[in-house]
Amino acid sequence: MYDQLREDTLYIMLYAAVIVVAMLATCYLLFRQGNAFAKDVTPPARLRRWTAAFFAVFVVNHVWYMGPSFFLTSSDDIKMTNLVGGLLDCMTFFPLAIVVLLCMLQDRRRPLWPVAVMVAPLILGMAWCVASRSDALFQMLIVYIMLMSIGLIIYMVFALRQYGRWLRDNYADLEHKEVWQSFVVLAIILLVFCIYVSSGEGPSYEYLLQLIVVVLIGYLLWRVETLSDLSVLHPQVLPADETATEVIEGDSLLPTIRDNIGALLQQHCIDEQLYLQHDLTVAQLAQAIGINRLYLSQYFSRQGLSYNAYINDLRINHFVSLYREALATQRPFTAQQLAHDCGYQSYSTFSLAFKQRMGQSVTAWMRNADK
Repeated sequence: MYDQLREDTLYIMLYAAVIVVAMLATCYLLFRQGNAFAKDVTPPARLRRWTAAFFAVFVVNHVWYMGPSFFLTSSDDIKMTNLVGGLLDCMTFFPLAIVVLLCMLQDRRRPLWPVAVMVAPLILGMAWCVASRSDALFQMLIVYIMLMSIGLIIYMVFALRQYGRWLRDNYADLEHKEVWQSFVVLAIILLVFCIYVSSGEGPSYEYLLQLIVVVLIGYLLWRVETLSDLSVLHPQVLPADETATEVIEGDSLLPTIRDNIGALLQQHCIDEQLYLQHDLTVAQLAQAIGINRLYLSQYFSRQGLSYNAYINDLRINHFVSLYREALATQRPFTAQQLAHDCGYQSYSTFSLAFKQRMGQSVTAWMRNADK
């Protein structure tokens, strides 16, 4: 196989291109201050650094594997180089891939020591293979990698559900915050990679691996740069009524304030149309109406809805009012303009929320409302 690759100019160019792309992506994430993908988004610095390290691993590992691919001819040398490369993958590629996935979830900072525990058997197994110059454990390690991948995907499914609930309980707008699409794509790429490692032989599989790496780098780079840093506090100061000051003793709130949360929301959120502010968080709303954020979250939970659903209901009702007002006054308008006036920066987000709330699409509802 390696003899064929050495004579394949297209493969050599593709291999070199992957190294260059990974190097450029690493330098971009480490040294560029701005955001070339979404100028209004501030990505998480922690995720940016770990992803840069992940890309750097691609560079180092690809340079290492240049030996058996292009220069070495002895079967023993190729075998030993591949074993050492496998050890490098276990020490760098797999743990960094898991860390990048965990850093995308911003509901809490998850500990990274379980990652070391997870990959420790791989490192020990590959170290034994290198020391003994034998690949006797290789198939067992492949099985472990697949089991580890399946376990990781199962964990991510539950973590994503928890993360989604956290987003809906704290944010009015979910643009640049949700990440479940990324995990679907990454799970598919991981599955293809596992298939390659377990059964891949021949130049066609080498081409497949390089293409997977290119797609992975491009997708991760886009994902990192379009994911908002949810730890950044919004600089905008919300108006607050002096009579609605927070009355808290420790973690307890006066019963008169707690029982009047609905009235406070009516006064400070609905009447003042605070819900029209884009990216209004539950913490900001709690500050504006003068209560503790925890009690406000508990209030929405007792009502059987999330904070995101509460804000969407108010915005969609506002859209309906604006639409009927525009029809009555014969004022020209577009659904996109009205959605923006209701606090939505993304029309697709508005369309999804509208359909969930009204049970039909915006176009269908407007067509029925005109009758």
